[in-house]
Amino acid sequence: MTTTLLLGGRIYSPTHPDATALAVRGDVVAWLGSDEVGRAQFPDARVVDLRGAFVAPAFVDSHVHLTATGLTLAGLDLRAATSKAHCLRLVSEFAAAHPDGVVWGHGWDDTAWAEGAAPTTAELDAAVGARPAYLSRVDVHSALASTALRARVPALATSGGFDAGGPLSADAHHLVRAEARALLTPVQRDRALHTALDAFAAAGVVAVHECAGPQIGGLQDWHAVRDTAHGVEIAGYWGEAVTTAAAARDLIAATGARGLAGDLFVDGALGSRTAWLHEPYADGDGCGTCHLDPEAVFAHLSACTEAGVTAGYHVIGDRAVSTVVDALERVVTDVGIAAVARCGHRLEHLEMVDAAQAAKLGSWGVIASMQPAFDALWGGSDGMYAQRLGIGRAGALNPFALLASQGVPLAFGSDAPVTEIAPWAGVRAATRHRTDGSSISPRAAFSAATRGAWRAAGVRDGLTGTLAPGAPASYAVWEAADLEVAAPADAVQRWSTEPGSRVPPLPRLDADTALPHCRATVHRGAVIHGSIDG
Repeated sequence: MTTTLLLGGRIYSPTHPDATALAVRGDVVAWLGSDEVGRAQFPDARVVDLRGAFVAPAFVDSHVHLTATGLTLAGLDLRAATSKAHCLRLVSEFAAAHPDGVVWGHGWDDTAWAEGAAPTTAELDAAVGARPAYLSRVDVHSALASTALRARVPALATSGGFDAGGPLSADAHHLVRAEARALLTPVQRDRALHTALDAFAAAGVVAVHECAGPQIGGLQDWHAVRDTAHGVEIAGYWGEAVTTAAAARDLIAATGARGLAGDLFVDGALGSRTAWLHEPYADGDGCGTCHLDPEAVFAHLSACTEAGVTAGYHVIGDRAVSTVVDALERVVTDVGIAAVARCGHRLEHLEMVDAAQAAKLGSWGVIASMQPAFDALWGGSDGMYAQRLGIGRAGALNPFALLASQGVPLAFGSDAPVTEIAPWAGVRAATRHRTDGSSISPRAAFSAATRGAWRAAGVRDGLTGTLAPGAPASYAVWEAADLEVAAPADAVQRWSTEPGSRVPPLPRLDADTALPHCRATVHRGAVIHGSIDG
């Protein structure tokens, strides 16, 4: 079995904080230490000179939607639109350049536009003509749909969330999304999946948690995702509610999913004003949308716990969170903490959680799958959260420090295509929360984006997601402006936020420092992006 010795860099390993060399035998980490000892111990190894690069456990993204991500990366990405007029111009130009098939776009965000309003149906029709067009808002909880697409859904006008002249939300959104999805060809779907997975590999990500479900992509899309051959590992979750343990087992067997979790919607999103709140929105009427009532939440959680299956929900609004925490408490009362904890139940997003709820979730072993980029994009006194909720409520969102202090296991991801595939940016966002006191340390954030995300997928061997002897050889090689080889003491001063702490250093994540660039990504010993030789 071939041994590869990487030396001349810096290795992130809790067991060897000063390691500068890493030996990999087959698909497993065999050894860590200094360059000199490595050369002596493995004289016949293939030697790779890292030339000062930084080697760390590869990232895992705990919440993604692969097909939608690939369609955005390879197609109509509206996240750069700076106004309604700019958005419509991008749509018109794309439609002209791609005259066939459905116009599928993603990413418009009206809260960042001076007009503060989304395009109307009539304006979209003027941009695309008589073609079906589906343009999801950045949070993917509402969308613009052309008249041609709406006409293909007879029940649309009687569905919840319908608006004849503007964006569709709730059930109406799910209906037009399903119709637009049906218009995609197998070639488009396959290209989208490979585009997305290639992008994750290029960002130092070796595994993703696909959050699938009937309202997300449907079974056809899930089967395509599940059957895609790629170096990036896919852990799939299916968001469909059940009421009995037998039904939970049957659905796991039918889908091959790791759990009945992910985007099982209890509510929607704040940007679309569909997150379910206790108090009304500050900039609109109503308290959002409930997709799954309390008894249905409890029934699903109870059935999954009895079956030993991971359950989970999409929860953003405070009323949605309260509903799930109350259901968890009922199940804990019925079967005990151990039965709940061993299932690894997970909550996606978990943006509006208070201290009492965090303490309960920590004691029950419930995992928080969160997206630090949300705060970077929408937090602060002038961000979307403040617009929707007011500054007081907005400042309590995404409380990473609170959750960590209460022992809630954290797993970080992107919710791609909602935010970019940029794991170091996510780590940085968690360390620079826009509300004082809500940040966590760089090492805690990095752990949530690596080892914590593996744990959320049910991998709890104590090694995966680390660089320690016996761990899977899943790592990334990074280049950064200030990662030249230096004496260990100097390296700790440069890379670590806690000099002298004798823990492995991380790259600087200052706002004015360029984030590391991925030279190579390796999963279980196989190079899936770039080259470790540089």
